[in-house]
Amino acid sequence: MKVATSIALGKEASADLAAKAVTNAMQKADISIASSVLLFLTSEFAGNPHEAIKAAAKAANCMQVMGCSATGIFTEEDWILDVPAAAAMVFGDGVSLELPKNNFSNQPLLTLSAPNAINSTWLNNSNQRYGGVSGDAIGQGPFSVWQNAKGDVSGYVEAFFSGVNIATGTSHGVQLLTQPEQIQQSDQFDLIQLNHLPPLNGLQQAWKALSNKDEAVPLHLVIALYAESAEAIAQGNFNQTTIISCDEASGSITLAQPLQAGQFLSWSIRATSAAEADITMLTSHLTEQLGSTPEFGLLFSCLGRGPYFYNGIDRDLKVLTKTFPNMPVLGFYGNGEIAYLNGDNHLLPYSAVLSLFSTA
Repeated sequence: MKVATSIALGKEASADLAAKAVTNAMQKADISIASSVLLFLTSEFAGNPHEAIKAAAKAANCMQVMGCSATGIFTEEDWILDVPAAAAMVFGDGVSLELPKNNFSNQPLLTLSAPNAINSTWLNNSNQRYGGVSGDAIGQGPFSVWQNAKGDVSGYVEAFFSGVNIATGTSHGVQLLTQPEQIQQSDQFDLIQLNHLPPLNGLQQAWKALSNKDEAVPLHLVIALYAESAEAIAQGNFNQTTIISCDEASGSITLAQPLQAGQFLSWSIRATSAAEADITMLTSHLTEQLGSTPEFGLLFSCLGRGPYFYNGIDRDLKVLTKTFPNMPVLGFYGNGEIAYLNGDNHLLPYSAVLSLFSTA
């Protein structure tokens, strides 16, 4: 399998960066014509990436260039935030990105979407998906995503890899604060009664027990895990949502997703130690599932999960590069992650979606 990556950065968003990233990756892969290219550009390109996309296609000698803009991008070599950069993964030797109409083996679809293009119609059709949401500055540009070396006005693109086996999964990176409790009362997005108590009371008590301090709950780190049964949460078969606001007077909590009475909920908190342990376990599990040493990987991480979360080091990426030295890895930090969980595709917050590939 001939797959390689490269990342190029500069002082301005120049098409030369995209050409350089592709050219260097082609040299690493020892190919003169690529069958396909994955191209990720930083948000400085979001307003007008067309010239960069064309330059990448010319350097690769192919028109199957797929990708998106994002706040930050990375390869196995390095991660980049707040600097104009281009990252490319090139494919040759029988591996290529194909359109879904040719997906006769029902491979999961690599899916890249602008924030304003997410909808349940395409997200939850019959295809399993993995990928991420473009993180350009406004999320509404016509070139937030691209395929066939041109911007896609639908706002999302999808493809599958031919000639490979794939194992894909999700790291939530959370530590439980409470055991699953049943919801007694809710009103759309407002959680009113949980385990026969105002939900804020239980959350505050759980945070105090964990932190041993009287500090306010760090709501930006809290994730609500919910499912139809306590057993499902315990087994990891849960959905997740974030907190929008709290009402100190009533003790109610407003969530980003509407929940119903009868469902079960556990409070959890994002923690670096839990996240690193989780991605390590996921990497091992996917390798076992793949049945062989992976030959390349894709990682889609939330902007709130990357170096900002890990105090200046992307420990998720470090787990991959330490476990599989020199394995080509490509990814970006986005506005959400797309993954297939519990029989449906989901848009996830603060997660990392990892996919590993080997020769079919």
